[in-house]
Order: sequence, then structure tokens, then C-alpha cells
Amino acid sequence: MYDLLIQQAKLACGDTTDIAITNGKITAIGNLTDVTATHTINLAANHFISAGWIDGHTHCYPNSPIYNDEPDAIGVTGGVTTVIDAGSTGADDIDDFAAVTASCQTNVRALLNISRIGLLRQNELADKNDIDATLNKAAIERHPDFVVGIKARMSGSVVGENGLAPLADAKALQCQCQHLPLMVHVGNAPPTLDDIVELLGEGDILTHCFNGKPNRILTPEGELRGAVKAAIERGMLLDIGHGSASFSFEVAEQAISRGILPDTISSDIYCKNRINGPVYGLAHLMSMFFTLGLSHEEIIERVTQRVASALKLPTKGSLAIGQDADLTIYDLESATVTFNDTEGDSRQGEQRFAPLAAIVGGKLIVTEKGQHTHAFNS
Repeated sequence: MYDLLIQQAKLACGDTTDIAITNGKITAIGNLTDVTATHTINLAANHFISAGWIDGHTHCYPNSPIYNDEPDAIGVTGGVTTVIDAGSTGADDIDDFAAVTASCQTNVRALLNISRIGLLRQNELADKNDIDATLNKAAIERHPDFVVGIKARMSGSVVGENGLAPLADAKALQCQCQHLPLMVHVGNAPPTLDDIVELLGEGDILTHCFNGKPNRILTPEGELRGAVKAAIERGMLLDIGHGSASFSFEVAEQAISRGILPDTISSDIYCKNRINGPVYGLAHLMSMFFTLGLSHEEIIERVTQRVASALKLPTKGSLAIGQDADLTIYDLESATVTFNDTEGDSRQGEQRFAPLAAIVGGKLIVTEKGQHTHAFNS
């Protein structure tokens, strides 16, 4: 007998399937007849299911003084089963972060800020004494399951006079720690984006990839910068990291029209841009990408399989036997929606993702919208 059986669930490709879960793992997929389960949910081919959505760039350390939120407020409440905090904490406070998130319903993982103080202040990499390789390595070794990567914010306002030195330190730490993924924030120069990406390649993620600042991935003529093209060819990935200051419709449209698609869609969410916008939640940003020409399947892939691969989460991100039973149940609604970038521009959309439930390790968490759905009340 299975613990949970989900019947007649629609996939993004249009097919319908059944999914069985036992002991927090997916144990069977397909047309499952003559089986029994402790609990059954019949979606009657009316609702979609995918591997659990993963937001690969968030700020959800509740005790952070600058960017903070509650993991469940940005996670299961919006159908997101796993959130990755991108550098809110460093070696000094990663232990506290791991402890306070252990009881969350949402899976929480962290990218360790290479500054020991994390986001205690906006220029956390301006004092080279705050970058301690020994402390960083020890923090990663203390939390091998919680810390899934490294974060370096390479803006002029963050690094001060240190230039590219913090990125070199991050790359050295990456080599010492089994080549963990390294996410690099790009903002205002110096250092220039060309200089930053010269150091990046396989295992590295450039976040805020469609920002509208002068330090953008496109030339003034709208072409992909040569140094960025070369880094992508070496294996560097592009992540959205929309946030409050890092997404431009103009840049996104120019890039996508040239076949430059993001590898992963993430929010850079924290309490203020969740409540007041323009982020609101991962589902809102996923919906925005319909207006940019991505298909249903392409969007889902960028919050499941692709982000799980980028962040080396081998038991998450796909609907397959043996994977963690992390799933998102959702609708696609027809609705007029306004999406705002961070440059004062907006676009109108005609459909949106509406998360109904998150299943985390086999446990069902129904969203506010899902509470009015017959499938969960039968």
C-alpha cells in the first residue's frame, strides 16, 4: 500500500499520469490501476502537476538585518517546495540559519556568502578581513546538506576597493569544496561584467542576468557581449534573480529574441518585494515569462530540472521513481496580469500560474487558493 496516490494529474506536456508516494519518495508513476493508498487525491485531469518548484535565489534568513523573510512565506505558501537562500548568511551566522529553518515545511538550503558576516551590511566584501577561507571551509563542512553552494556579490558598492579579489577568493574556495556551485551577483561596475565573467565557467551561475544596468550582458547595440558568450560556452549558467533592482524587459526581450534564454528562473525575493512587488512570488515571475515567449514546459523546466541540476540537488527537480516526493500542483488561469520590471517598464499578460498545493517529502500542504479546490476536499 502506498502512502499517497495522486490520480489523473496533468503534466505540462499535456499527458496525464498517476503518481504514488511512499516514505517521502516517488515510488510509482504511470497508469496505476488496482492499487491502494492511505490517502488518494484525484485531480480528474483538471489540474497540473510537476516536480516541486525550486526558487534558486531568495533571501529568507529571518534574522538578517537587511533582506529577510520567513521561508514558508516564500515557499510552500506559493507552491514552492525548495528555496535556496543566496548569501544572506556567512560563516558567522550559518549555524543559526540552519537551526531556525530546520522546522520549516519548505525545504531550505543556503549559498554561503564568502563574507563571514553575510548580509550584515550592504558592503560585506569591502573589508578583506571578512573573507576567511578557513572559516568558510569549516562552515561548509559543518553543513554538507544545508550549504549547497557559494555566493559572491560583485558590485562596486559591495566590494569597495577590493575589485576582483573577492571573486578570486570565491573560486579558490569552490575548488577546495568539491567544486560547489558558485552564484555571482552582477550589479554596477567596477568590476566590469567582462572582467567578472572571465573568471567564470562550468559550475558557475551568473544571477541578475537580464539586469538593465550598464553592466549588462548585452552591448549597447543589443548583442551578447563576447566575454559573456565565451563564459557560457565554458559552462556558465544564466539565472534571472529578478529582485527589486535587477530585471529589465528591454534586456530580456533583446536577449531572448537572439536565442539567449535564462537557464533558471528565480525571484531574489524577500519580505518587501514579496509584499509590495514587483516580485510577489515565484509563480508571478513564472507567469511573466509567458509574455516573453517561453512555453509552459520551458518555464516549468527552469524551476525544476534545470535549477536542480545547476545547484546539484540530485534527488529533486524531476518526476521519477526514487526522487524526493516534492511536487507542485497548480492551475493555469486565464487572467489579465500586469508585470513590472525594475526599470519602470511593464507588460500585460493573459495567463498565470496558480499554485494549489505543495507536496514536500510526501506531505501535502494546500495553498490558500487550493483550499477552495474540490480535489483536496473530497
